[in-house]
Amino acid sequence: MRSAVNDLLGAYDKLIMDPVHGGIPLYRHEIRVIDHPLFQRLRNICQNDILSLVFPGATHSRFLHSVGVMHVGGRMFRAMIDAYLREKQLSEQVDLTLSQLDAIDYLTKVIRLGCLLHDSGHSSFSHQFTQARRINELMARGNRFEELWRGEDYRRYYPDQPPELKHEHYSVRVAHDVLGAIGLDEAGLHTEDVLGIMETTDVLPSEAFCRHARTFWSFIAGGDADSGALAHENIPRLVMDLLSSIVSGEIDADRADYMLRDGFHSSVTIGGFNLDHLLSNLRFGWEVETPWLGLAITHKGLGALEDFVYSRHQMYRKVYAHKTALGFDWLLREAINEVLEESETFDWVDTCLSDMTHFADLTDSFFWEAFRRYARRHPRSYSRCIVDRVKLDHLDTRENLSQEAIQDHCQALEQQLGMATGEVVTCSMRARFSNIQDNFNGIKVLMKDPIHRTRSLKKITDVSAFFSKFGDGTITHFYRRPTLLRD
Repeated sequence: MRSAVNDLLGAYDKLIMDPVHGGIPLYRHEIRVIDHPLFQRLRNICQNDILSLVFPGATHSRFLHSVGVMHVGGRMFRAMIDAYLREKQLSEQVDLTLSQLDAIDYLTKVIRLGCLLHDSGHSSFSHQFTQARRINELMARGNRFEELWRGEDYRRYYPDQPPELKHEHYSVRVAHDVLGAIGLDEAGLHTEDVLGIMETTDVLPSEAFCRHARTFWSFIAGGDADSGALAHENIPRLVMDLLSSIVSGEIDADRADYMLRDGFHSSVTIGGFNLDHLLSNLRFGWEVETPWLGLAITHKGLGALEDFVYSRHQMYRKVYAHKTALGFDWLLREAINEVLEESETFDWVDTCLSDMTHFADLTDSFFWEAFRRYARRHPRSYSRCIVDRVKLDHLDTRENLSQEAIQDHCQALEQQLGMATGEVVTCSMRARFSNIQDNFNGIKVLMKDPIHRTRSLKKITDVSAFFSKFGDGTITHFYRRPTLLRD
C-alpha cells in the first residue's frame, strides 16, 4: 500500500532543478502559482538582503528559497506518513481506503502551497526592508490594512484587523490574489485552507478540509481517535495546527531550507546538517487527553535534531551576525531611509505598499537604482557606501548588553579613541532559542518500550541535556562611521 501512496502523491507535471535539493517535482497548480507575476517578483529579492557583499556567493533569491521550502515541507509530511505505514506493516496488514489516500493527498498539497507562498510578501532586501525607520512609519499608517484589502473580504482570514503590518500579512495578501487567479478549485483545493496554515491568520477551514482532517486523524491515531477529551469538531483545528508547524515552527521546512541553502551559497559548512536523517526520524505525535497533535522525534533521531539546532545556532553567530554583514545591514537601512526623503521615491513606495497592482515593483532592483541616483547627486551618503561597498570600521563586539550598557560602551570607545560624539554606531542581532527549552515549541520525543509494545511522549529537555544549553542572546557590534560620512 505504500507504493499506492507514492503513486498518488507522485503524479507531478514538471521537474525543475535546484542546486541544493536536486530535482524538485511540481504539480500543475503549483506551476501556475510560480508563473504568477507576484511570485516571479521573488526572483529579484535576495534571500539574505546584501549578505553577498560579505559572502559573494550569497546571491540566491527568495524565489529559490520558497520553492525549496515547498519541497522540504512535502517531504516532511510524506516521511512521517511513510514511517507510520512502515511501522504498522510490521505488526498488521494495512489497507488504506480511497478516503484515506484522498486525505493524505489533500493535506500534502495544502502544505506544499502554504510553504511555497510563506515568504511571498517579502519586499526589497527581505527583513531589512521592514526594519528601516521610514518603512516602519509607512507600514504603521492607520488605514494601511484597509487600503491593502480594498475590494476584498479579509474577514475570512482576519476577524480583527492586526495592530501593525508585517511581511507575513503581505504574504497572506499575495497568496489570496495568486490562488484566486490560478483557478485553485480545478485542483480540488480551497484558498482558505492554504491561508489557514500561514502565519497571522485565523481561518475557518473548508468542509473538504474538515472531512479530510477527520479521516487523517482516524487513520493516524487509530484506537485513540475516539478517546480522550478531543471533541469531533476540534479535530480540523488540531490538524491545521500540525500543518502550520511544518510551515512555521521550531523544526519547519522554512528553517531546514534556509540553513542548507544559505550555507551552500555562502560556502559555509557550519550550516550543514543531515536533512535525510532528520526526516527519517520524524513522527506524528498525539495525546488525546490534552489534546495535542504535532511533531515528534524518535529517541535515536535526537542526534539529527541536535545537529539541526546547533547548525542554526552557528549560522546565526558566524554568518547572519557576522560583524561586516551587520555593518552593511545598518548602512542599508540608513540608505533606504535616505532615498525615501525624496518625495517621488517615497510616494511610489507608499503606493506599492497599499496596492497589489503595484506591489510587484518592490524589489531589490528598485532600491539599487534609487541608491545609484541618490549617490550620483550626493557623493557623501549612505547610498554611496552601499553602491561602492564602503563598509563601517569595526571596533568591538559585545554580547547580551542592555541598551544602557550599549550607550555607555559607545561613549567609552569615543573617549578612548578620541572620536567625536555620535561617531560610534552599533548594530545588534538577537537570536531567539528560548523555545528550545520551553518544550521546543511542542515537539516531543517518541519513546518506545519494545517489551510491552507501548509508546510514550516526553519533553525533549527531559530526555536530552543538549537543548538546555541554548537561550536567547544578543550580539552587538560597534563601528566607526566611514570617512565619507563624517563631518
